[in-house]
Amino acid sequence: MDAIQTAIMNNRFTAIVEEASATLHRTAHTTFTKLVQDYQCAIATVDGDMFAYPIQSGVNVFMGLPIRPMIDIIGIENMRPGDCYITNDPFGTDGLVTHLMDVTTLRPIFHEGELIAFSWAFIHASDIGGAVPGSISPDFTEVFQEGLRVRPMHIFKEGELVEEVRDIYLDNSRIPNDIWGDFQAMFSAQKSMDRRLNELCRRYGPEKVKAGMLDVIDFAEIKARQVISEIPDGEYEFGDYLEGINEGEFAFIHATLRVRGDEVEIDFTGTEPQTPSAYNYVTGSQTHPYLVQAMIHLIFTHDPECPRNAGILRPIRTCAPRGTIINAIFPAAGGSRVVANTRAYDTIIGCLNQALPGGLVAGSAGMMGIIVLNARDPVTGKKRVGVVNTICGGGGGRRDRDGVDAIDTRFSHLGSVPAEVVEAETVLIMRAYRLLPDSQAAGKWQGGAALVLELENTGHDAMMTVRGLNRFHFQPWGFDGGDPGGLGNVVLNPGTSEEKSIGKIKVLQLTRGDVVRLTTPSGGGFGDPLKRDPERIFSDLARGLVTRKRAEAAYGVVFDADGQPDLAATETRRDELKSQRTLPLARFTFGRERETYDKIWPTDIRKALSVMVLKEEPTIRQHLIGAVRDRLTAIGKTVTPAALELAFNEELLDIVGPASTRPRRPAA
Repeated sequence: MDAIQTAIMNNRFTAIVEEASATLHRTAHTTFTKLVQDYQCAIATVDGDMFAYPIQSGVNVFMGLPIRPMIDIIGIENMRPGDCYITNDPFGTDGLVTHLMDVTTLRPIFHEGELIAFSWAFIHASDIGGAVPGSISPDFTEVFQEGLRVRPMHIFKEGELVEEVRDIYLDNSRIPNDIWGDFQAMFSAQKSMDRRLNELCRRYGPEKVKAGMLDVIDFAEIKARQVISEIPDGEYEFGDYLEGINEGEFAFIHATLRVRGDEVEIDFTGTEPQTPSAYNYVTGSQTHPYLVQAMIHLIFTHDPECPRNAGILRPIRTCAPRGTIINAIFPAAGGSRVVANTRAYDTIIGCLNQALPGGLVAGSAGMMGIIVLNARDPVTGKKRVGVVNTICGGGGGRRDRDGVDAIDTRFSHLGSVPAEVVEAETVLIMRAYRLLPDSQAAGKWQGGAALVLELENTGHDAMMTVRGLNRFHFQPWGFDGGDPGGLGNVVLNPGTSEEKSIGKIKVLQLTRGDVVRLTTPSGGGFGDPLKRDPERIFSDLARGLVTRKRAEAAYGVVFDADGQPDLAATETRRDELKSQRTLPLARFTFGRERETYDKIWPTDIRKALSVMVLKEEPTIRQHLIGAVRDRLTAIGKTVTPAALELAFNEELLDIVGPASTRPRRPAA
């Protein structure tokens, strides 16, 4: 590998995909693509390894997606110049598509008759059919409810549009013209990559370009290994809960991080089987970038110059058992898979907090609420489906700075829709879009504040769905003595006689004048609150983000007779509060609800339950795990291995009937 030549090629490749990504962005039609930026494109080798991926716009989490399964389905021998293939099938592509709405295209790139690369692109289709406008409701139980699923097939054949395939998609969408506009944006981006890569081949020669593809992937691997080698060797584990659709449903996601030299293994054994909800997703048989996003972020944080390509995944191995919520099997629903992915992200962060001296970051809001509205278009008078906005909540406090207000850095790549656009394109009025005072979790570095969004319906009627809401029961955790963050909530018609807390929204019917207030979770705090710099507290007081009462209770601030902070008295008060502590500060602070639940379900027991259930037939897994979970939770005592085995076998016998001869399964 020639270092200078590799750097030149990396810059050339990056320029090609950045230009294509900008083309897709600027020619897209739907709000979710052109404003939220839920789209992307990239270039891959003939073997399906992405060697160039954009970072300036679009989704930044899919570098290194498994393209090979789609290539194998089509067959390289069947590809011709001008061909382009389209699919939205997560199961057939083994995780290249992570849910039905991500319509994906693959275009072979030929140079003088030789296949030299593939261009890849996807857009999140704002409606792909299904039972509700927008195609996604978190309480869907099967993929069939979420709309059309199409295996890989030609959308262009030797440059000619295959109209029958195009019409399959458009005939099943509620917004066919908008969807077709987004598709055409993908095609334009892919033609751009084809043209620019051929220009590069004519300048340097195809052999040097193909060698450059492999070199930049190898270079990214070297960079990734350097970062990983700085993590102390060892085994670290962490578990967290995904809150289900119904009360008391908590899906356990567990990760074990094993670090050996410049390689890591992330083992998700103990994670709960896929759920009868839209929270599942497919990650396939190889390391999937969406599953290990936390590790990718760590690598880029430590080495911002690391090339963005599949090489960063080579030192990262995963074990994601088939049939779990993070590697689901057919026919699992997956429209709201972002929630499960977020919790997988949190578990890896929890492991890294233990592995890295001093920790890394406290728990963030841990959700991405995507608001979709189906209502009369104020301009055309026709029904219209569209994304209103995205909301995620505050980031966790970090080892050397506060969490970001109203932004979970896990979702920093997604844009926000301006209020003017919402009000021009929908029947909604945005009554509030603000930070929530006193919502920042206390810590030396406090968590990011929660976001409050209020929307008023001015139309005759409207239907709203919000996918991805979570952290309504278990708080985002604090770290190293920091407080846990605040919970999310949704209130209908706040401040009126009809005010009602409605929890997580599935499908909400609105009448004229109804107001919905969505409050996101806030991030957890990092470090001892009594060590927070008083000047930072005073700044928050001046900005109205912290009230006097909160400053006194959380940070030990003392105010003088004029209502001004007294620095000397504050230091004295803090020393008094520290001396009154009887226990050391906790490494993780989960909050009362989670701590109560953990007393009933220790980590090893909850892992054992997931492993036991995963051995049974897929058709009975969720009924079985729900029955055992509810039965033992209701007792309210710490579950022992013996109690788990007894409850498991009795519930299994009740499900399969007394004629069953299947053997009893041990708890561990």
